[in-house]
This record gives sequence, structure tokens and C-alpha cells, in this order.
Amino acid sequence: MTDTPRASVIKPHSHSEAFDRIELDYEARFLRRKRLTTAGGISFILDLPETVSLDEGNHIVLDDGREVVVVAAPEPLLLVRGHITRLAWHIGNRHTPCQIEADHLLIRDDHVLEQMLQKLGAEVTHVTQPFTPEGGAYGHGRTHSHEH
Repeated sequence: MTDTPRASVIKPHSHSEAFDRIELDYEARFLRRKRLTTAGGISFILDLPETVSLDEGNHIVLDDGREVVVVAAPEPLLLVRGHITRLAWHIGNRHTPCQIEADHLLIRDDHVLEQMLQKLGAEVTHVTQPFTPEGGAYGHGRTHSHEH
């Protein structure tokens, strides 16, 4: 029996060579301790001191020095067009992760938000693509709801 490799270091957007890749959707990129498997079939244990939000391009460094690049996996999203500023305010007011582009917004597929946005005059299209929303305003990779 062989020991399962471990990883306890994340390198942000590394330019060093990765031996393999791992595709994770938005929810799966938020983790602390978990068994993961690379595209090439290598399983390892990720064991970080605290929960982190992995970004596209981060490298997970295995304890033996090998690096695995993180790739944002395609997932069901809503592509939103219209009065971007107004629509972004309503999405943000609901603490919904949002990817902001020059001419559209992307949010995770949610039928309630889709109906709300359409009532606000948005053009909403279902797409499947990687999701890399804006991070939190205080240097954290994710926004979290707060109590009012």
C-alpha cells in the first residue's frame, strides 16, 4: 500500500510548471481539508490551516514538490445583459457571487434570481462556462452574507 500524497501549500497564480491539473467548480474551490483527484488520476489530501477560496491558476503544492494547477470547471450560469450598474446592485444586494464583465454579468443559475432580473428588464441567457466571480471587498476570496 502506498501513502496518499498530501498538500498544505497554495501558490497564487504560479508560473512554475505543473505536473497535472484539477478542475473544480466555484463551490468545490472553497475548501480546507479534502481528498482530491487530478485530471491524470492522482489522488491527494489537501490539508490547509484554514478554509480558502482557490482561484483559477493557483497551484496546489504537494509535499513532494509537485504542483497541480487549479482550473475553473464549466458550470451552469446565467449571463445577464441590460443596465449593468442597476442589475449589479440588485445582485449584490442579495449577496450573490457575480462575475463582472464589460458588457454583461455572470451569476450561478438560479430561477428566482432569473425571474427577478427579467422583471428588472434584463436579458438573461443560460450558459455553461467557468465561473470566476469578484472576491470580497476586504481581501477575502469570497463574499459572505452578514447580519443586518
